[in-house]
Amino acid sequence: MTRIDFKHSIGIRLFVIVVLSLILQIPALMIQSLITERQERRDNAANEIRDSWGGRQVISGPILAIPFKANVRGENDYITQVTRHLYILPDKLLINGVLDPEIRNRGIYDAIIYDSKLDISGQFNYPDLGELNIPPEDVLWKDAFLLLGISDMKGISNFVSIQWNNDSLTANPGIPTYDITMSGISVKPPVSGLITNYNFKIDLDLNGSAGIFFTPVGKETSVQIASSWTNPGFSGSFLPVTRKLDAAGFQSEWKVFHLNRNFPQAWIGSQYSIAESEFGVNLLLKVDEYQKTMRTVKYSIMFISLTFLTFFMIELLNRKKIHPIQYILIGLALLIFYTILLSLAEHMVFKYAYLLAAAGIITLIMLYTKSVLADIRQTAVITGVMVILYGYLYIILQLQDYALLMGSLGLFVILALVMYLTRKIDWFSVMTGNETGNKP
Repeated sequence: MTRIDFKHSIGIRLFVIVVLSLILQIPALMIQSLITERQERRDNAANEIRDSWGGRQVISGPILAIPFKANVRGENDYITQVTRHLYILPDKLLINGVLDPEIRNRGIYDAIIYDSKLDISGQFNYPDLGELNIPPEDVLWKDAFLLLGISDMKGISNFVSIQWNNDSLTANPGIPTYDITMSGISVKPPVSGLITNYNFKIDLDLNGSAGIFFTPVGKETSVQIASSWTNPGFSGSFLPVTRKLDAAGFQSEWKVFHLNRNFPQAWIGSQYSIAESEFGVNLLLKVDEYQKTMRTVKYSIMFISLTFLTFFMIELLNRKKIHPIQYILIGLALLIFYTILLSLAEHMVFKYAYLLAAAGIITLIMLYTKSVLADIRQTAVITGVMVILYGYLYIILQLQDYALLMGSLGLFVILALVMYLTRKIDWFSVMTGNETGNKP
Protein backbone atom coordinates (compact mmCIF):
# COMPACT_ATOMS: atom_id res chain seq x y z
CA MET A 1 0.00 0.00 0.00
CA THR A 2 1.40 3.37 -1.00
CA ARG A 3 2.03 5.71 1.91
CA ILE A 4 1.14 9.35 1.40
CA ASP A 5 4.23 11.42 2.20
CA PHE A 6 2.74 14.75 3.25
CA LYS A 7 6.06 16.39 4.06
CA HIS A 8 7.60 15.76 0.65
CA SER A 9 4.48 15.97 -1.53
CA ILE A 10 4.11 19.47 -2.95
CA GLY A 11 0.73 18.55 -4.42
CA ILE A 12 -0.73 17.50 -1.08
CA ARG A 13 0.71 20.56 0.68
CA LEU A 14 -0.74 22.84 -1.99
CA PHE A 15 -4.15 21.21 -1.58
CA VAL A 16 -4.00 21.66 2.21
CA ILE A 17 -3.03 25.33 1.81
CA VAL A 18 -6.03 25.95 -0.48
CA VAL A 19 -8.36 24.22 2.02
CA LEU A 20 -6.94 26.26 4.90
CA SER A 21 -7.48 29.49 2.94
CA LEU A 22 -11.14 28.60 2.47
CA ILE A 23 -11.63 27.49 6.09
CA LEU A 24 -10.21 30.79 7.35
CA GLN A 25 -13.07 32.57 5.58
CA ILE A 26 -15.36 31.32 8.36
CA PRO A 27 -13.80 33.58 11.02
CA ALA A 28 -13.65 36.33 8.37
CA LEU A 29 -17.46 36.10 8.06
CA MET A 30 -17.72 36.23 11.86
CA ILE A 31 -15.66 39.43 11.82
CA GLN A 32 -18.06 40.92 9.26
CA SER A 33 -20.94 40.07 11.62
CA LEU A 34 -19.05 41.80 14.43
CA ILE A 35 -18.64 44.93 12.31
CA THR A 36 -22.36 44.91 11.50
CA GLU A 37 -23.20 44.52 15.18
CA ARG A 38 -20.97 47.46 16.17
CA GLN A 39 -22.48 49.57 13.40
CA GLU A 40 -25.99 48.77 14.62
CA ARG A 41 -24.96 49.70 18.15
CA ARG A 42 -23.63 53.03 16.82
CA ASP A 43 -26.88 53.62 14.95
CA ASN A 44 -28.95 52.80 18.05
CA ALA A 45 -26.92 55.24 20.14
CA ALA A 46 -27.39 57.93 17.49
CA ASN A 47 -31.12 57.22 17.33
CA GLU A 48 -31.41 57.63 21.10
CA ILE A 49 -29.91 61.11 20.79
CA ARG A 50 -32.18 61.96 17.87
CA ASP A 51 -35.28 60.72 19.66
CA SER A 52 -34.60 63.20 22.45
CA TRP A 53 -33.65 66.14 20.22
CA GLY A 54 -35.47 65.71 16.94
CA GLY A 55 -35.00 63.45 13.94
CA ARG A 56 -34.51 64.04 10.25
CA GLN A 57 -36.88 66.90 9.47
CA VAL A 58 -39.11 67.23 6.43
CA ILE A 59 -40.93 70.55 5.93
CA SER A 60 -44.07 70.29 3.80
CA GLY A 61 -45.99 73.44 3.07
CA PRO A 62 -47.54 75.74 3.91
CA ILE A 63 -50.73 74.54 2.25
CA LEU A 64 -54.12 76.23 2.47
CA ALA A 65 -57.04 73.86 3.03
CA ILE A 66 -60.58 75.06 2.27
CA PRO A 67 -63.44 72.73 3.25
CA PHE A 68 -66.65 72.56 1.22
CA LYS A 69 -69.87 70.56 1.20
CA ALA A 70 -70.27 67.82 -1.37
CA ASN A 71 -73.10 65.43 -2.17
CA VAL A 72 -72.15 61.76 -2.46
CA ARG A 73 -74.50 59.27 -4.11
CA GLY A 74 -74.58 55.91 -2.33
CA GLU A 75 -76.55 52.72 -2.63
CA ASN A 76 -80.15 52.98 -3.85
CA ASP A 77 -79.31 56.50 -5.10
CA TYR A 78 -79.24 57.74 -1.51
CA ILE A 79 -77.44 61.08 -1.38
CA THR A 80 -75.27 61.94 1.61
CA GLN A 81 -73.71 65.32 2.28
CA VAL A 82 -70.04 65.16 3.31
CA THR A 83 -67.27 67.66 3.87
CA ARG A 84 -64.28 67.57 1.57
CA HIS A 85 -61.17 69.70 1.42
CA LEU A 86 -59.68 71.71 -1.40
CA TYR A 87 -55.91 72.02 -0.99
CA ILE A 88 -54.28 75.09 -2.50
CA LEU A 89 -50.52 75.46 -2.89
CA PRO A 90 -48.73 78.83 -2.81
CA ASP A 91 -47.77 80.58 -6.02
CA LYS A 92 -44.47 81.65 -4.46
CA LEU A 93 -42.55 79.91 -1.70
CA LEU A 94 -39.30 81.33 -0.35
CA ILE A 95 -37.37 79.57 2.42
CA ASN A 96 -34.21 80.97 3.94
CA GLY A 97 -32.59 78.83 6.60
CA VAL A 98 -29.48 78.62 8.75
CA LEU A 99 -28.38 75.34 10.34
CA ASP A 100 -26.25 75.43 13.47
CA PRO A 101 -24.77 71.88 13.73
CA GLU A 102 -23.32 70.13 16.76
CA ILE A 103 -21.89 66.69 17.46
CA ARG A 104 -23.34 64.91 20.48
CA ASN A 105 -21.78 61.81 22.03
CA ARG A 106 -23.29 58.70 23.57
CA GLY A 107 -20.36 56.67 24.86
CA ILE A 108 -17.86 56.32 21.99
CA TYR A 109 -20.49 57.04 19.35
CA ASP A 110 -21.30 60.35 17.66
CA ALA A 111 -24.51 61.81 16.26
CA ILE A 112 -25.02 65.05 14.32
CA ILE A 113 -27.78 67.36 15.52
CA TYR A 114 -28.65 70.89 14.50
CA ASP A 115 -30.70 73.93 15.44
CA SER A 116 -32.28 75.64 12.45
CA LYS A 117 -33.91 79.01 11.97
CA LEU A 118 -36.20 79.09 8.96
CA ASP A 119 -37.90 82.11 7.41
CA ILE A 120 -40.76 80.88 5.23
CA SER A 121 -42.64 83.38 3.10
CA GLY A 122 -44.73 83.53 -0.05
CA GLN A 123 -48.12 84.20 -1.58
CA PHE A 124 -51.37 82.32 -2.19
CA ASN A 125 -53.70 82.97 -5.13
CA TYR A 126 -57.09 81.26 -5.22
CA PRO A 127 -57.80 79.04 -8.20
CA ASP A 128 -61.06 79.34 -10.11
CA LEU A 129 -63.53 77.32 -8.02
CA GLY A 130 -65.76 76.95 -11.04
CA GLU A 131 -63.06 74.99 -12.88
CA LEU A 132 -62.96 72.61 -9.90
CA ASN A 133 -66.78 72.22 -9.95
CA ILE A 134 -67.11 73.70 -6.47
CA PRO A 135 -70.14 76.00 -6.07
CA PRO A 136 -69.11 79.13 -4.08
CA GLU A 137 -72.13 78.75 -1.77
CA ASP A 138 -70.86 75.31 -0.63
CA VAL A 139 -67.48 76.62 0.54
CA LEU A 140 -66.99 76.75 4.35
CA TRP A 141 -64.69 79.75 4.52
CA LYS A 142 -64.76 80.02 8.31
CA ASP A 143 -63.36 76.47 8.67
CA ALA A 144 -60.40 76.99 6.32
CA PHE A 145 -56.97 76.31 7.80
CA LEU A 146 -53.33 76.69 6.90
CA LEU A 147 -51.15 73.64 7.54
CA LEU A 148 -47.38 73.22 7.69
CA GLY A 149 -46.13 69.64 7.73
CA ILE A 150 -43.26 68.91 10.16
CA SER A 151 -42.08 65.33 10.33
CA ASP A 152 -40.85 65.41 13.95
CA MET A 153 -42.78 67.75 16.23
CA LYS A 154 -40.29 67.30 19.09
CA GLY A 155 -37.93 69.54 17.17
CA ILE A 156 -40.06 72.70 17.51
CA SER A 157 -38.09 74.87 19.92
CA ASN A 158 -40.25 78.00 20.09
CA PHE A 159 -43.73 79.36 19.43
CA VAL A 160 -44.43 79.54 15.71
CA SER A 161 -45.63 82.96 14.61
CA ILE A 162 -47.47 83.36 11.30
CA GLN A 163 -48.02 86.65 9.54
CA TRP A 164 -51.12 86.42 7.29
CA ASN A 165 -51.56 89.65 5.33
CA ASN A 166 -51.98 92.13 8.19
CA ASP A 167 -52.88 89.56 10.85
CA SER A 168 -50.43 87.99 13.34
CA LEU A 169 -51.35 84.42 14.25
CA THR A 170 -49.91 81.72 16.50
CA ALA A 171 -49.86 78.16 15.20
CA ASN A 172 -51.45 75.24 17.02
CA PRO A 173 -50.13 71.67 17.15
CA GLY A 174 -51.68 69.06 14.89
CA ILE A 175 -53.50 69.21 11.59
CA PRO A 176 -57.25 68.59 11.08
CA THR A 177 -56.79 66.19 8.11
CA TYR A 178 -54.20 63.65 7.06
CA ASP A 179 -54.61 63.85 3.29
CA ILE A 180 -51.24 65.59 2.82
CA THR A 181 -49.07 64.80 5.83
CA MET A 182 -49.40 62.98 9.13
CA SER A 183 -47.93 65.59 11.51
CA GLY A 184 -47.44 69.31 11.66
CA ILE A 185 -48.96 72.59 12.82
CA SER A 186 -51.99 74.52 11.66
CA VAL A 187 -53.85 77.78 12.12
CA LYS A 188 -57.19 79.19 11.00
CA PRO A 189 -56.42 82.35 9.00
CA PRO A 190 -59.10 84.86 8.01
CA VAL A 191 -60.04 84.01 4.41
CA SER A 192 -63.06 84.75 2.24
CA GLY A 193 -64.14 84.60 -1.34
CA LEU A 194 -63.74 88.37 -1.67
CA ILE A 195 -59.95 88.42 -1.31
CA THR A 196 -58.02 86.10 -3.64
CA ASN A 197 -54.41 87.02 -2.74
CA TYR A 198 -52.78 86.39 0.63
CA ASN A 199 -49.20 86.94 1.71
CA PHE A 200 -47.70 84.89 4.51
CA LYS A 201 -44.54 84.76 6.59
CA ILE A 202 -43.63 82.03 9.07
CA ASP A 203 -40.75 82.07 11.56
CA LEU A 204 -39.81 78.53 12.52
CA ASP A 205 -37.13 77.47 15.02
CA LEU A 206 -36.64 73.76 14.50
CA ASN A 207 -34.26 71.20 16.00
CA GLY A 208 -33.33 68.14 14.02
CA SER A 209 -30.61 65.65 13.25
CA ALA A 210 -28.89 64.03 10.28
CA GLY A 211 -30.57 66.24 7.66
CA ILE A 212 -33.34 68.61 6.65
CA PHE A 213 -35.62 68.27 3.62
CA PHE A 214 -38.36 70.27 1.91
CA THR A 215 -41.21 69.65 -0.51
CA PRO A 216 -41.56 72.01 -3.49
CA VAL A 217 -45.18 73.01 -2.95
CA GLY A 218 -44.80 76.45 -4.51
CA LYS A 219 -45.51 77.18 -8.15
CA GLU A 220 -42.05 78.63 -7.83
CA THR A 221 -40.07 77.28 -4.87
CA SER A 222 -36.78 78.79 -3.79
CA VAL A 223 -34.84 77.37 -0.83
CA GLN A 224 -31.56 78.74 0.51
CA ILE A 225 -29.70 76.90 3.27
CA ALA A 226 -26.42 77.88 4.94
CA SER A 227 -24.46 76.07 7.62
CA SER A 228 -21.01 75.83 9.16
CA TRP A 229 -20.97 72.06 8.53
CA THR A 230 -18.26 71.20 6.01
CA ASN A 231 -19.45 67.77 4.85
CA PRO A 232 -22.95 68.09 3.35
CA GLY A 233 -24.66 65.46 1.23
CA PHE A 234 -27.27 66.87 -1.14
CA SER A 235 -29.95 64.36 -2.06
CA GLY A 236 -33.59 63.95 -2.95
CA SER A 237 -35.51 64.65 -6.13
CA PHE A 238 -33.68 67.92 -6.86
CA LEU A 239 -30.08 69.05 -6.48
CA PRO A 240 -29.06 72.65 -5.71
CA VAL A 241 -28.74 74.99 -8.67
CA THR A 242 -25.88 76.72 -6.87
CA ARG A 243 -23.73 75.63 -3.96
CA LYS A 244 -20.60 76.87 -2.24
CA LEU A 245 -18.45 74.70 -0.01
CA ASP A 246 -15.32 75.80 1.85
CA ALA A 247 -13.68 75.59 5.27
CA ALA A 248 -16.36 77.89 6.70
CA GLY A 249 -19.24 75.58 5.74
CA PHE A 250 -21.68 75.45 2.84
CA GLN A 251 -24.31 77.56 1.15
CA SER A 252 -26.83 76.07 -1.25
CA GLU A 253 -29.85 77.19 -3.23
CA TRP A 254 -32.62 75.17 -4.87
CA LYS A 255 -35.12 76.45 -7.43
CA VAL A 256 -38.04 74.20 -8.35
CA PHE A 257 -41.02 75.03 -10.57
CA HIS A 258 -44.44 73.39 -10.58
CA LEU A 259 -43.65 71.85 -13.97
CA ASN A 260 -40.83 69.85 -12.34
CA ARG A 261 -43.11 67.88 -10.05
CA ASN A 262 -46.01 65.46 -10.48
CA PHE A 263 -48.85 67.26 -8.66
CA PRO A 264 -50.87 70.41 -9.49
CA GLN A 265 -51.41 73.67 -7.63
CA ALA A 266 -54.79 72.62 -6.28
CA TRP A 267 -56.67 69.37 -5.80
CA ILE A 268 -59.40 67.79 -3.71
CA GLY A 269 -58.79 65.16 -1.02
CA SER A 270 -55.84 62.74 -1.13
CA GLN A 271 -55.45 62.49 -4.88
CA TYR A 272 -51.74 63.30 -4.87
CA SER A 273 -48.67 62.55 -2.78
CA ILE A 274 -46.05 65.25 -2.35
CA ALA A 275 -43.50 63.14 -0.46
CA GLU A 276 -41.87 61.82 -3.64
CA SER A 277 -40.58 65.32 -4.48
CA GLU A 278 -38.59 65.91 -1.28
CA PHE A 279 -35.13 67.42 -1.56
CA GLY A 280 -32.58 68.68 0.93
CA VAL A 281 -29.25 68.08 2.58
CA ASN A 282 -27.81 65.49 4.93
CA LEU A 283 -25.12 66.40 7.44
CA LEU A 284 -22.59 63.60 7.05
CA LEU A 285 -19.80 62.40 9.28
CA LYS A 286 -16.50 62.69 7.41
CA VAL A 287 -15.47 59.06 7.93
CA ASP A 288 -17.65 56.00 8.36
CA GLU A 289 -15.12 53.69 10.00
CA TYR A 290 -17.48 50.71 9.88
CA GLN A 291 -18.04 50.98 6.16
CA LYS A 292 -14.31 51.20 5.46
CA THR A 293 -13.52 48.34 7.83
CA MET A 294 -16.18 46.19 6.18
CA ARG A 295 -14.68 46.90 2.77
CA THR A 296 -11.27 45.94 4.16
CA VAL A 297 -12.55 42.56 5.46
CA LYS A 298 -14.01 41.74 2.04
CA TYR A 299 -10.42 41.58 0.76
CA SER A 300 -9.50 38.95 3.38
CA ILE A 301 -9.55 36.04 0.92
CA MET A 302 -7.12 37.91 -1.30
CA PHE A 303 -4.83 38.75 1.64
CA ILE A 304 -4.77 35.21 2.98
CA SER A 305 -4.33 33.65 -0.44
CA LEU A 306 -1.50 35.94 -1.51
CA THR A 307 0.31 35.60 1.82
CA PHE A 308 0.02 31.80 1.71
CA LEU A 309 1.12 31.88 -1.94
CA THR A 310 4.25 33.79 -0.96
CA PHE A 311 5.13 31.21 1.69
CA PHE A 312 4.36 28.40 -0.74
CA MET A 313 6.67 29.93 -3.35
CA ILE A 314 9.43 30.04 -0.74
CA GLU A 315 8.77 26.37 -0.02
CA LEU A 316 8.87 25.56 -3.69
CA LEU A 317 11.87 27.61 -4.74
CA ASN A 318 14.03 27.31 -1.63
CA ARG A 319 13.22 23.76 -0.45
CA LYS A 320 11.73 24.94 2.84
CA LYS A 321 9.06 23.04 4.75
CA ILE A 322 6.25 24.93 6.53
CA HIS A 323 3.73 22.97 8.58
CA PRO A 324 -0.04 23.54 8.14
CA ILE A 325 -0.24 24.61 11.79
CA GLN A 326 2.18 27.41 10.97
CA TYR A 327 0.00 28.43 8.02
CA ILE A 328 -3.00 28.53 10.34
CA LEU A 329 -1.19 30.75 12.84
CA ILE A 330 -0.18 33.14 10.06
CA GLY A 331 -3.78 33.19 8.75
CA LEU A 332 -5.16 33.94 12.20
CA ALA A 333 -2.68 36.80 12.53
CA LEU A 334 -4.00 38.22 9.25
CA LEU A 335 -7.57 37.99 10.58
CA ILE A 336 -6.71 39.64 13.89
CA PHE A 337 -5.68 42.68 11.84
CA TYR A 338 -9.37 43.38 11.13
CA THR A 339 -10.49 43.22 14.75
CA ILE A 340 -7.60 45.50 15.77
CA LEU A 341 -8.51 47.89 12.96
CA LEU A 342 -12.17 47.92 14.02
CA SER A 343 -11.41 48.60 17.68
CA LEU A 344 -8.85 51.32 16.92
CA ALA A 345 -11.03 53.02 14.28
CA GLU A 346 -13.75 53.56 16.89
CA HIS A 347 -11.36 55.81 18.84
CA MET A 348 -9.18 57.53 16.23
CA VAL A 349 -8.98 58.61 12.60
CA PHE A 350 -9.24 55.61 10.28
CA LYS A 351 -5.92 56.13 8.52
CA TYR A 352 -4.01 56.11 11.82
CA ALA A 353 -5.93 53.04 12.99
CA TYR A 354 -5.05 51.30 9.73
CA LEU A 355 -1.37 52.25 10.06
CA LEU A 356 -1.10 50.98 13.64
CA ALA A 357 -2.98 47.73 12.95
CA ALA A 358 -0.97 46.99 9.80
CA ALA A 359 2.34 47.80 11.49
CA GLY A 360 1.51 45.49 14.40
CA ILE A 361 0.54 42.52 12.20
CA ILE A 362 3.48 42.99 9.82
CA THR A 363 5.87 43.04 12.78
CA LEU A 364 4.28 39.92 14.27
CA ILE A 365 4.47 37.95 11.02
CA MET A 366 8.01 39.18 10.35
CA LEU A 367 9.28 37.95 13.74
CA TYR A 368 7.44 34.65 13.37
CA THR A 369 8.77 34.14 9.84
CA LYS A 370 12.34 34.82 10.98
CA SER A 371 11.93 32.20 13.67
CA VAL A 372 10.39 29.61 11.32
CA LEU A 373 12.57 30.09 8.24
CA ALA A 374 15.77 31.20 10.01
CA ASP A 375 16.70 33.19 6.92
CA ILE A 376 17.05 36.98 6.85
CA ARG A 377 16.62 37.26 3.09
CA GLN A 378 13.44 35.20 2.98
CA THR A 379 12.06 37.05 6.00
CA ALA A 380 12.74 40.33 4.19
CA VAL A 381 10.84 39.03 1.16
CA ILE A 382 7.81 38.11 3.28
CA THR A 383 7.93 41.47 5.09
CA GLY A 384 8.20 43.37 1.80
CA VAL A 385 5.21 41.49 0.36
CA MET A 386 3.15 42.29 3.47
CA VAL A 387 4.04 45.98 3.30
CA ILE A 388 3.08 46.09 -0.38
CA LEU A 389 -0.22 44.27 0.26
CA TYR A 390 -1.32 46.52 3.12
CA GLY A 391 -0.21 49.64 1.28
CA TYR A 392 -2.01 48.55 -1.87
CA LEU A 393 -5.20 47.77 0.04
CA TYR A 394 -5.18 51.23 1.62
CA ILE A 395 -4.86 52.80 -1.83
CA ILE A 396 -7.83 50.73 -3.05
CA LEU A 397 -9.90 51.88 -0.07
CA GLN A 398 -9.23 55.52 -0.93
CA LEU A 399 -10.01 55.08 -4.63
CA GLN A 400 -13.51 53.70 -4.18
CA ASP A 401 -14.64 54.47 -7.72
CA TYR A 402 -11.57 52.73 -9.17
CA ALA A 403 -11.36 49.87 -6.64
CA LEU A 404 -12.31 47.19 -9.17
CA LEU A 405 -9.82 48.48 -11.74
CA MET A 406 -6.96 48.73 -9.24
CA GLY A 407 -7.75 45.31 -7.77
CA SER A 408 -7.83 43.69 -11.21
CA LEU A 409 -4.52 45.28 -12.21
CA GLY A 410 -2.94 44.17 -8.94
CA LEU A 411 -4.04 40.56 -9.41
CA PHE A 412 -2.79 40.65 -12.99
CA VAL A 413 0.67 41.77 -11.87
CA ILE A 414 0.78 39.11 -9.14
CA LEU A 415 -0.25 36.36 -11.55
CA ALA A 416 2.36 37.49 -14.06
CA LEU A 417 5.04 37.45 -11.36
CA VAL A 418 4.10 33.92 -10.22
CA MET A 419 4.09 32.69 -13.81
CA TYR A 420 7.56 34.18 -14.33
CA LEU A 421 9.05 32.67 -11.15
CA THR A 422 7.62 29.20 -11.88
CA ARG A 423 8.22 29.15 -15.63
CA LYS A 424 11.02 26.51 -15.44
CA ILE A 425 9.42 24.21 -12.87
CA ASP A 426 8.52 20.72 -14.03
CA TRP A 427 5.14 20.44 -12.29
CA PHE A 428 4.73 16.72 -13.13
CA SER A 429 7.87 15.90 -11.18
CA VAL A 430 7.01 18.29 -8.34
CA MET A 431 3.47 16.98 -7.88
CA THR A 432 4.71 13.36 -7.71
CA GLY A 433 7.07 14.24 -4.87
CA ASN A 434 10.28 14.75 -6.83
CA GLU A 435 11.20 18.31 -5.80
CA THR A 436 14.10 18.49 -8.23
CA GLY A 437 11.69 19.42 -10.92
CA ASN A 438 13.41 22.62 -12.17
CA LYS A 439 14.28 22.52 -15.82
CA PRO A 440 17.89 23.28 -16.70
